[in-house]
Parts: sequence; C-alpha cells; structure tokens
Amino acid sequence: MALQDKIDQDIKSAMLAKDNARLRGLRAIKAAILLAKTEKGSAEALTEDTEIKVLQKLAKQRKESAEIYQQQHRDDLYQIEMEELAVIESYLPKQLSREEIEDIVKLVIAETGATGPKDMGKVMGSTNQKLAGKADGKTISEIVKTLLAGN
Repeated sequence: MALQDKIDQDIKSAMLAKDNARLRGLRAIKAAILLAKTEKGSAEALTEDTEIKVLQKLAKQRKESAEIYQQQHRDDLYQIEMEELAVIESYLPKQLSREEIEDIVKLVIAETGATGPKDMGKVMGSTNQKLAGKADGKTISEIVKTLLAGN
C-alpha cells in the first residue's frame, strides 16, 4: 500500500477517534507528500525513497522547532511539536543505534580506503546510500568526522 493511501486511511481513523494530535501529524505528512508530488511536476506516485526523504525532512523540522520552543520556555508549543514528531516517526523505518551506524561507517571507510578527513565526502556519499532513511544525516556526519579524525 502506498504511503499516501495509508495516511488517508489513518486520517479517517484519527478523525473517528477524535485524536487531534495524531490528526495534526497526519495532515502535515499528507500536505508534504502532496507538495512533493507537485514539485516533481507529475501526478505519478512518489518513490519510496522520496517518501522517506519527505518524512525525514518533516521530522527534522519538528525536532528543530521543538528545540527552539524548549529554549524559549514555550512548553505548550514544544508539546505540539513532539506529538507531531511521534506521529511522523511512526511512518519512518526503524532508526539505527549509534553503535550500528558506527559499524557501518567503519565498513564503508575500509571499502573506500579512506585515510583521513579529506576523504569525508567519499565516505559520506557511500554511507548515506547504505543508511537511507535509517539514520539521521547529522549523526552520520558526526560519526564519520570522529572516525576519520582517528585514522
């Protein structure tokens, strides 16, 4: 089942259950998917990779907003962002732990023959392909920098 169809069904369920927090998150996902479709310039279904990227972008926006609201002591807005983030993350693939990411980055470094920080682009490109949707780019970048600095 396509993500958009699943979201539509879940929106109906959330409306019937009067679950406003879930409904907000689902509507945000639906809006982002529709926007991504129109940006492409075609009414065709999005690829699974594109859908994951859209969801990751939404999750990142929610995390950043929540962080700002928390710094400004706006707990009401912080709570809304965290509720929406939970809904968005439920549609993302299971995120890998830091240790699992480190193991994969070490393999990529060995495969590419990277020797230091100058090879970061090569390592990041290959790692991002392997971990698409399973890890946050910021976390991957931190791990790659640390491991390459240690080589």
